[in-house]
Amino acid sequence: MNGTKHIIVEDRLTGVGNHAGYLCHAYCYAGCCTFERNGQKFRFEAGDCLIIARRGDLVKNLWESSDFSVDVIYVTQQFIELSTPQSNYGMRGQLSLFQNPIMKLTREQQEVCRLNFEAVKRRLAQTDHCFRHEALMNAVECMIIDFYDFHAQLYGYDKISLQQYQLMEQFIDILERGDFRKNRDIGYYADKLCVTPKYLSEISKKVSGLPAAYWITRYTSLDISRQLRDHSLSFTDISEMFGFSSLSHFSRYVQTNLGVKPSELRE
Repeated sequence: MNGTKHIIVEDRLTGVGNHAGYLCHAYCYAGCCTFERNGQKFRFEAGDCLIIARRGDLVKNLWESSDFSVDVIYVTQQFIELSTPQSNYGMRGQLSLFQNPIMKLTREQQEVCRLNFEAVKRRLAQTDHCFRHEALMNAVECMIIDFYDFHAQLYGYDKISLQQYQLMEQFIDILERGDFRKNRDIGYYADKLCVTPKYLSEISKKVSGLPAAYWITRYTSLDISRQLRDHSLSFTDISEMFGFSSLSHFSRYVQTNLGVKPSELRE
């Protein structure tokens, strides 16, 4: 594996949606940046760490202040898994960061993060190093493990077994392929994964802090919100796309889970 193909370094966040298959890691040195993701507004400022592990293309309306200074390191999931094979904590971190991709760091954590970013950039630049690939893996591993520690310090740490990790990963993979458009019953996903609905929800809560039903509704609501902003689609088109029995059922679902009427999202 050629590490240079798996790591991209930039000094702007504007390319966050342009690197499919890469996880975005950013550290802000000065200024601030605002953006929207998953229907929420975020402010990324000096001393913060930003990690976007899933769907960078969902970042919208990104604005950078004139004094915004940032390091951005994109790493493929494949390279990260190769660099950190012994830890399953990444799944919990990814799901939590899906909700809020920004971590507020202490001064000590800021210094650790800054040094890790410098180490990755330095190793990437050492093209004449006889063991450059191994050095890059080591630098990325240190960066990721410290991210895990930052997250655990903020949200608490629970050990996740390989079996639990794999089950949750498979559950999220089914959601990401879009099965929620026609199937929003937890029993459907439990059957696919050969477990009981109760067990799936218990594992989801242990790994992500939230029950399985939450993730089904979350993925559904975000996708409906995106579709409603597409004025080429009628409400009937969207209702049928998601398998609702009627427009009134669709409208009730939107109001319950998004807090507004479908027409208000389209305005």
